[in-house]
Amino acid sequence: MKKFFGEFILFIAFVLVLAGCSNDNKDGGTSTGDSSGKKEIAFWHAMSGDNGKALEDIVDKFNEQSDDVHVKAVYQGSYDEELSKLRAVGGSNEAPALVQIFEIGTKYMSESGFITPMQDFIDKDNFDTSKLESNILSYYTLDDKLYSMPFNTSNAVMFYNKDKFKEAGLDPDNPPKTFSEVKDAAEKLAKDGDYGFTMATIGWFVEQLMANQGALYLDNDNGRSGDATKSLINSDEGVAIFKWLDEMNKAGTFKNYGSDWEDPRAPFFAGQVGMYFDSTANTAEVIKNSSFDVGTAPLPGADDKDRQGLIVGGASLWITNQVPKEDQDAAWEFVKFVTKPDIQAQWAASTGYFPITPDAYDEDVLKKKYDENPQFKVAVDQLENTKVSPATQGPLTTVMPEARKIIESALGELYEGGDPKKVLDNAAKKITDALK
Repeated sequence: MKKFFGEFILFIAFVLVLAGCSNDNKDGGTSTGDSSGKKEIAFWHAMSGDNGKALEDIVDKFNEQSDDVHVKAVYQGSYDEELSKLRAVGGSNEAPALVQIFEIGTKYMSESGFITPMQDFIDKDNFDTSKLESNILSYYTLDDKLYSMPFNTSNAVMFYNKDKFKEAGLDPDNPPKTFSEVKDAAEKLAKDGDYGFTMATIGWFVEQLMANQGALYLDNDNGRSGDATKSLINSDEGVAIFKWLDEMNKAGTFKNYGSDWEDPRAPFFAGQVGMYFDSTANTAEVIKNSSFDVGTAPLPGADDKDRQGLIVGGASLWITNQVPKEDQDAAWEFVKFVTKPDIQAQWAASTGYFPITPDAYDEDVLKKKYDENPQFKVAVDQLENTKVSPATQGPLTTVMPEARKIIESALGELYEGGDPKKVLDNAAKKITDALK
């Protein structure tokens, strides 16, 4: 009886998995024609909330102007959830024609065998990539070939409460630029139960702080001159980051609100914390939800190093080879559309992501947005001031999602009283083991 029950449970689980992976070609797989006779293709994405609405607006605009192609945008959950779903169907005709994948999925996607490199379409169509931001293209370029088209591109910025700065005797127009300046400002801001500084326990911020010091996360030029074999996260630069956080945590000027992107936002909106890190993609939400004057500042750097700039975050668009060639060509038409200056300007003004097309800055909608909300411009300046190097191109390995989780666990240990160097040494070993 026990054996039968166990086999029955396995059978039910198998059926559920099949049901989860199958979507009757409504959300992926070979396209069909829509009611107007256009070729319909599926576009999987991970944009929700206001950013999801902004993406839907762009898809609608494309569909209205296209005589031949209808794009069906299908939300697939978070970046991690979306990649997991794609892995489940990537080698089958259930795959979508077009998919949005976060930046650390680049290595996996480029080696997956179920995508057509964007360079193939670029070469065939003589598409001019010189009109795109070279600092952004560099992340997604492997062996001189562009594998995906950057779309929603961000970097990390520091948001701060200008009203609290004034109350604490700090200059609201001169935000902290170094680790020690942030630490000093946090001491002045932390009073009456409020905290000076916070950031979500997310590994992406550590990657950014490493790059800003010109430090490598992985050996072999961050995995770009050869497969990475060792983590370098426990270098002097990495330890400096953890010591900085540890000092503020022990002083009571820092508070760890949690490991979700949303966790530090509510306390900041409520005026309970003076400074915090977030993605520039959240700029519109921060301004909308804050009752005080919001400031934005570049990510601070170590005291003894010049800031080198940051790694591009966000995601890019990939065309799969699991659909017919005509469907891939249809996906390429949409990709070209979203690189147009007016579309990039619309996207940047609606979200806080910055344009991948420099000409977008000349569009009235974006100029107006930057005039009204100069907070949006800080991330753009930060991008333009970034010095391209293996450090700022970012780590490239298939285990980056796992590495981020390891760093997040290490941060949790640090906040519980762990020694910065020991915690990082342990994290480096775990990442190195994962690389093997």
